Amino acid sequence: MHPVDFEPSLIGDSTYASRRRHTRFDTAAWLGFMLVLLYVLPGEVIVPNMTYAGRPALLLSLMLCCWWMMTRLNPRLAMTGPQPVRWAVFAYFTTLLISYLAGLIRGLTGVESNAQNFAMLAALEFVGVILLAADGIGNWERLKLVLQVYVVTAGFMAMVAMVQAFLKFDLAHYLTLPGLEFKGGLVGFERRGPGAENQFRVAGTAQHYIEFSVCMAMAAPFALHLARFAEAKWQRRGFAVVAGMCAAAIPISISRTGILALALAVLVMFPMWSWRIRYNLIILGMGLVGAIAVAKPGVLGTLRSLFFAGSEDPSVQGRLLDYTFVNHWFAQRPILGRGPRTLVPELYGGIVLDNQWLYTLVTGGIVGVLALAALHITGITLAGIALRRSTREEDRHLCSALIASQVIALVVAVTFDSMYYTSYTSTLALLLGFCGAVWRFTHPARTIRTLAVRRRAD
Repeated sequence: MHPVDFEPSLIGDSTYASRRRHTRFDTAAWLGFMLVLLYVLPGEVIVPNMTYAGRPALLLSLMLCCWWMMTRLNPRLAMTGPQPVRWAVFAYFTTLLISYLAGLIRGLTGVESNAQNFAMLAALEFVGVILLAADGIGNWERLKLVLQVYVVTAGFMAMVAMVQAFLKFDLAHYLTLPGLEFKGGLVGFERRGPGAENQFRVAGTAQHYIEFSVCMAMAAPFALHLARFAEAKWQRRGFAVVAGMCAAAIPISISRTGILALALAVLVMFPMWSWRIRYNLIILGMGLVGAIAVAKPGVLGTLRSLFFAGSEDPSVQGRLLDYTFVNHWFAQRPILGRGPRTLVPELYGGIVLDNQWLYTLVTGGIVGVLALAALHITGITLAGIALRRSTREEDRHLCSALIASQVIALVVAVTFDSMYYTSYTSTLALLLGFCGAVWRFTHPARTIRTLAVRRRAD
């Protein structure tokens, strides 16, 4: 048990409670349930007659947002201590509202208006997970529980992808629940790379191949963390297997973005590892590359050709062409943008901006870009502060993994429209909330470290 978890929580004048107390269905349990729905059910599975915002995991996220807002209405339930994540979330959501109003003033078509409404609903689901994770997780023990569920469910997604890649059998078709339906078709398999007649991409249960690869790259550091610090030997071995599965799943998605994200994670966490761990990971990585080369011939060659294709690659050409359109739209509304998600491909010649920063610049303006960047920077800052405060190696390693997740988010937003994909955004929201949670757990003031609600001063 973490030593801080044994501290008493101050909940009133000379009144204390156990920091380890929790109900059976506390915040950690609901976040874990959300992860199961998010990673086990395909991204195309929704409640009937709803949009993609009607994924079961996202509807639960919306409930979590309502839960957090209801607690703010009662002084006895509200967390009265400081939490910088709340301010970053407030700034982000406020900029969305202002951009929403700017879109209404500009005048919208029916399609654009529906897209704006969808964007605000998705934003509530996004911020709900951040706030509940930052304010609602009670102690290190419950945080570890959510981490374990996160890693196991990510491992399940990796397993589905491996079945798809090596057996060419899409298990995702059978991963649904009674009463739910598929919206459109599954992403399926896609040929990729020059001369890749026998090479195809897989996405596990995600909505897109790039989204899948980034989710795996984000999960790998946390799987490695649990492989090092889980209590039982069998748990450490199991999480080590999951870490290997997540890392192996990235190349079979044939995504340069996933490789870049994994490299960033290694780069950020490298200083936290001893030389023995570095050598072991290098050897294991070489073995993993060799195993992929044998089990899936041609994949590594396809990835190599994609990295060295340069501007001749069609996807690179499309991304470079994006800047021409962005200059035109940005010049029209540079400050607040055109309105959230109003750049609908059906209305603008099928144009899709594969760059989240450019998309935010067009739809949210400079203000929107600054607010989104502030979210990531806040997460990095809080996790960095928690790392400096921590004295236990386990806590420091976890904080470095959280920093890596936000660095990945900052960079991969250049390579695809990341905030469009709900598995990625929900994962990002959870990890942002974790950054706020570890900042709170390591705060020197016990009244801030506590989760238990307490009375406001009269």
